[in-house]
Amino acid sequence: MTTLREYLSHKRTALLSRRAAPGAGPVPLHAHVTAEGRSGVRRIRIRDFQLISDSRPDLAGYDLGPGSPELQAGVLGSCVTHIFLIKAAELEVPLDAIEVDVRAEYDPRAQQPGGNDVPVHPYSFRYEVLIDSPASDEELARLHEEVERVCPILNLLRNPQPVTGSLVRLHAEPAGT
Repeated sequence: MTTLREYLSHKRTALLSRRAAPGAGPVPLHAHVTAEGRSGVRRIRIRDFQLISDSRPDLAGYDLGPGSPELQAGVLGSCVTHIFLIKAAELEVPLDAIEVDVRAEYDPRAQQPGGNDVPVHPYSFRYEVLIDSPASDEELARLHEEVERVCPILNLLRNPQPVTGSLVRLHAEPAGT
């Protein structure tokens, strides 16, 4: 069985190899989401993977998967964990175990009449890293600083980016034509 420390050694080799290769520039990201007519379940397709997102029963869902705000908390936790692994490998900080617990708030009253003072997005994100490591407190503090400096999703939440959207009519004609 491979330990996390052995994995970090493998990760370091991959990182060094990737950095030695010529830069390829930005990596395009793509997700395609469809809503199923019979349930409203959202199928999220990314590369060759598929995730299911659903609402809780109080919002006419079937609770077949996490909702979008919950997925956002999970995405943050996944990214923080991955960047901890990358930076631990890069800085040669030994880790025996790592877990990240993410919490946030989401208030659906924002979508109701009179909910103008309630944020329409999840808020008060916070995370806790549970780590098992023989590294010194100083090494772990440096590791954490590096993670906070370069974690893409953490920094996206802290420094939102503009998002553009468009609407394309597929088949149905507008009512009244």
